[in-house]
Order: sequence, then structure tokens, then C-alpha cells
Amino acid sequence: MWAVARRPRWIALLLLALVLAAVFAGLGKWQLERSIANGTPLPATTETRKSLDAVTGPMQPATEKMAGQKVTVTGTFVAGDTTVLTGRTGGGTYQTVGHLVDDTSGASLPVVIGWSDQRSAAVAGGDRLADGTRLTVEGRYYPAESPDQDAYDKGEYSAVAPARFVNTWKAFDDRMYLGYVVADGTTAKAADLGTIADRAPTREVQFDWLNLFYAVEWVVFAGFAVFLWYRFVKDAWEREEEERREAALSVDGALVDRR
Repeated sequence: MWAVARRPRWIALLLLALVLAAVFAGLGKWQLERSIANGTPLPATTETRKSLDAVTGPMQPATEKMAGQKVTVTGTFVAGDTTVLTGRTGGGTYQTVGHLVDDTSGASLPVVIGWSDQRSAAVAGGDRLADGTRLTVEGRYYPAESPDQDAYDKGEYSAVAPARFVNTWKAFDDRMYLGYVVADGTTAKAADLGTIADRAPTREVQFDWLNLFYAVEWVVFAGFAVFLWYRFVKDAWEREEEERREAALSVDGALVDRR
């Protein structure tokens, strides 16, 4: 059979099969890397408190890697720019979002101050901090939420969406952070509100089995490409062997007839 495999036609087909196998193997490696990357835990550095300007800046994208980062920011809450959200996790029927102007950058930052089961108390909590006093807020920083997540029910909102606040805040100079801070208990207490139940991001590694399945699938395809070449060569060899046997039988039959 290997005499047939060494013919130029089958060598060329083998090279094609090897190229295909290499491509499939590369795709398998890529899927495997994705399955591992998707299972990488969040960085433990989120538990090291940093100043907000050390983590990000105004108009800089807030990535998922920043989610839950402990930060400190000092500034002043703007009077009249308190927003009340409902339908959120973390505590209470209503959660108060204040408009903080960062002392360092002068940019606007949404801060989830705390919660209350009474809308009037939630509004009063935000107003209580917006008295012109310079405050230091400690909490966790998160990427902005989309306005599309808002649950419109009698004009009520559910998302911390800076893209919407630019249209509702009265005092805004076009520079803002593309994320928000969930304040800790110190700020909530100062506003006489309940503390948002916030915790460290999960460190659990969840392996992406779907990508792993795709990786195995591409490896199978790579092996199948070489196997297909082998089957073609073997079929060609078996056909030639069959033709050789038939030719030999024909010659033997002719010799018998002559006798």
C-alpha cells in the first residue's frame, strides 16, 4: 500500500490533509485558550483600596476587570441631582444615587449612597449629603449600566446609567466617569440610609466547557483529515489489487482454455 502512497498524486493530497489538520489544530488551540481565559478568576487586587484617579479617569472605559475595585474619592454632592432607583438588588425598595463632583478631576461620578423602603426617605437621604460639604466616599467601583436595563414603571428607573444622567443632572460640564461607586456604610449612615449589601467579586473559576468541547471537536477534525487521506490511499490500493487479481484470473483462464 505504501508504494501507492508514495506516488506524487497521493503525496500532494497528504500535504493538503496536513495543512487542513494544522488549521484545525490551530482552531482547537484557540478554543482551548478561550476556555481557560473565560475561567480565569477576577484579580485579587480589587480588595486593595485605591484612589479613584489611580484606577481610572473621566471618560475612560470601565472594564469588567475593574468591577468591584475598592476605591476612595473625595468631592461634593450636587444639590438637586439626586436620583432614586427601584427594582435593584442590595437592599431596600428604593436606592439613592447622588451626583458627586470629584475634587481631583472635577468630573461627575454617580454614587449609590444607600437604600430606604420609603421613596421620600431615599430622596431626603441624597439631599442630606448635598449641602455643599466636602465628603470622602469609600466603596466599590463598577462599570456603567445601560439605560436599556431601566424598568420604566410610572417614570421609575432601575439602572445606574451615566448615559441617562447627562440628560437629567442639572449641573454637568460634560466630563464624567463611565462607571459608578457603591458607597459603604459610612456614607450611607451619614445620609441616614441603609447600607447597600455589596461584597467582593467572586473568585470562583468557572471553566468554559463549551469552548473545551469545540477544542476537542477541532482536534477530531484534524485527525479525520489525515484519516481521510489514509482511506483514499487504501481504497486506491485495494482497487489496484482487485484489478491485478482479476487480470491474473483472466490469464489463468485463458491458459486453461488453450489446453
